[in-house]
Amino acid sequence: MACAGLGRDGGDDMDNWETWLAGGLRILLITVIAFVVRLVVRRALTRLIARLNREDEKDGRRRMARGGRLVNAERRRQRSEAIGSVLRSAASVLILGTAGLMVLSQLGIQLGPLVASAGIIGVAIGFGARNLVTDVLSGMFMLLEDQYGVGDTIDAGEVTGTVLEIGLRVTTLRGENGAIWYVRNGEIKRVGNLSQGWAVAAVEVAVAPDSDVTQVRKLIATAGEEMSAVPPWDELLWEPVEVLGLESVALDSMVLKVTVRTPPTQAPPVERELRWRIKRALDTAGITQVDPPAVSLVKSTD
Repeated sequence: MACAGLGRDGGDDMDNWETWLAGGLRILLITVIAFVVRLVVRRALTRLIARLNREDEKDGRRRMARGGRLVNAERRRQRSEAIGSVLRSAASVLILGTAGLMVLSQLGIQLGPLVASAGIIGVAIGFGARNLVTDVLSGMFMLLEDQYGVGDTIDAGEVTGTVLEIGLRVTTLRGENGAIWYVRNGEIKRVGNLSQGWAVAAVEVAVAPDSDVTQVRKLIATAGEEMSAVPPWDELLWEPVEVLGLESVALDSMVLKVTVRTPPTQAPPVERELRWRIKRALDTAGITQVDPPAVSLVKSTD
């Protein structure tokens, strides 16, 4: 009987060792597979982002050949690195999280209460860090949609400046006065990109109401032609200077609107130079410029 009991105990111990060994091997196999899949996925995402970056560079060169603007390398690098980092992190969390749940299941831990507790904790963290979540999501969509990039001059609402760096949470700008602004992505409700396509330089010329409008138009056109014939303005004026006509007429003045298309962010220097040349041409012809009519603000009352 004693031998029989010893035999049963020995058999139970053997079964336990086999069970623990099989469970340990399964856990080891799950862990190895998870890390291998994670490594393969991360490398695949890295190669995909690198290929998309090369395609963007080729498209930029084609646009440059057609007269467009080549996107700078720093902009492409930061955008690709940010997108790749987000995708790799998401893939790692998904793969390792799934592997962790499978390991816990092999250890005999009930996953139902654990998942429920994790859901409650996640909701609490989400409410407490909702601003952070909003900033990160906004930054992701800004990068994916390529709304702006490093080197672009943007109007972000409260701040206008040149983009120095784009992060998932904060966009760094340098203002016109040299100040560096850190703007949370979630607070950017609308963005005006001043570096894409072209800009318009607009100048208003106010002269006396008895001036010869035809002569003034000819003088402005001549000043624009002379300006477009000398560097560096010959490259900054993309179209001939155009006099749109009379912007307003008052008892003591009349205002003509002058516009010309320029490269992005180059409208202010073009406006200053054009304004100076028009002033010189009018002075030479004996036409006096006057103050434009003040805009009167009328408050409505109930």
